[in-house]
Amino acid sequence: MESISPESALEILLEEAERIRMLIRNQKNSLCISQCKAFEEVVDTQMYGLSRQVAYAIRLGIVSNNQGQQVLSDLERDLNQLYNEVYEETKANEIGKEV
Repeated sequence: MESISPESALEILLEEAERIRMLIRNQKNSLCISQCKAFEEVVDTQMYGLSRQVAYAIRLGIVSNNQGQQVLSDLERDLNQLYNEVYEETKANEIGKEV
């Protein structure tokens, strides 16, 4: 059985976080982010899955708690920023329609 290096484990977690970021970015230009509850459920499920992967890597001792929490924290910050951008764009569009 091959062992996995801490660097490889962290890289895998970072790739998974990037995949979730891309999922959101690909929907940013559509109305789905702001109007589709199913999309929110997908994102929540993806985030939960990543958090479980991080917890598992931490328990195995191949990723430190700080590294794992940083991956999740960075992703949550980026997702919040994307959601805020969509909210601001939607709000600006609604104001523009009223004028």
